[in-house]
Amino acid sequence: MPRPEGSPAELERRRLRAVKLLDEGYQPVEVARMVGVDRRSVRRWKAAYREEGIEGVAAVKATGRPPKLEAEEREQLAQIILQGARTEGFSTDLWTCPRVVRVIRKHFGVTYHPDHVGRILHALGFSPQKPQRRAAERDEEAIARWIREDWAPAKKKSER
Repeated sequence: MPRPEGSPAELERRRLRAVKLLDEGYQPVEVARMVGVDRRSVRRWKAAYREEGIEGVAAVKATGRPPKLEAEEREQLAQIILQGARTEGFSTDLWTCPRVVRVIRKHFGVTYHPDHVGRILHALGFSPQKPQRRAAERDEEAIARWIREDWAPAKKKSER
């Protein structure tokens, strides 16, 4: 059943208006027509108001599904990630969502879909990073020497 249109405060005002109309002597069918809802909703609100008073028709925050990882476990996960993927036995320090799923399952016994792990990482303050692509054979010393000895003089000549 889809959620009714409107903010929680607007929905509460509608329920309170319906209860007031019922108190004034209108029939549930008439109230339903006046506030634009099904008569069964009006009857449900009437019963809730009778049993619990204003609290029975008050707006309630939708809590949603409880998280699989508690706040403390999420902090532990962040610490594990900061230590690097190699400390968890992976061949590189690159964290991927499937790798994080394996770590969560290993440490906390909880299974997440890899697509959902990205949202958890974002909530922890992590963002996707693209690793720099560099050849494994790259010789930083030789590159620095080339820039200093060959490229810099060549650049000076071209500026003339």
